[in-house]
Amino acid sequence: MSDLDFYARVATRCDVLGAGVGSSPDHWEAVLGPDYLDIPSGGLVRRDYGLVEVTFSPTPEGLLSCSGFGLQTHRLIHDLSPSTVPTPLSREYGRFEPRVRYAELRAVVLSLGRSIEPADQSGDVHRYGVRESGADIHVIADPDPYGNGDHDPDDPEEHQAGDVWSVHVSPGR
Repeated sequence: MSDLDFYARVATRCDVLGAGVGSSPDHWEAVLGPDYLDIPSGGLVRRDYGLVEVTFSPTPEGLLSCSGFGLQTHRLIHDLSPSTVPTPLSREYGRFEPRVRYAELRAVVLSLGRSIEPADQSGDVHRYGVRESGADIHVIADPDPYGNGDHDPDDPEEHQAGDVWSVHVSPGR
């Protein structure tokens, strides 16, 4: 399996090694490990695993439950240190490339019998929705949104148009 298989799985099945919306913080830790940073804010907790960010919110019973999560693929171009990709993901999917191209991810998602529709095409990042799962794929449309002119489209260490910025899963999209 490859990193592209991982992204397609998340986009189509909305889970990370079996953890997803509704999973407890302990379940996420069981599948991704103890290397994370919890950031509490306004009653929510954002858990940062590097590539994976999980948001927990309180249930009516007062327990925390995952209310959404995302893959911050944009981080990989600048940081491929072992702490950015959780070890269980590297073990399962192998090496993670520094960039994810939307055309490649789209092809894999479509090959799995799912469909992708444009959702929000305004701004410098466009959003595409996977109809069957509700996941959102955010894609860089303009890597130089402020028009500074300092973006080099041939530099492999800079984001390019067509790079996946992130993949997000939340209920009720």
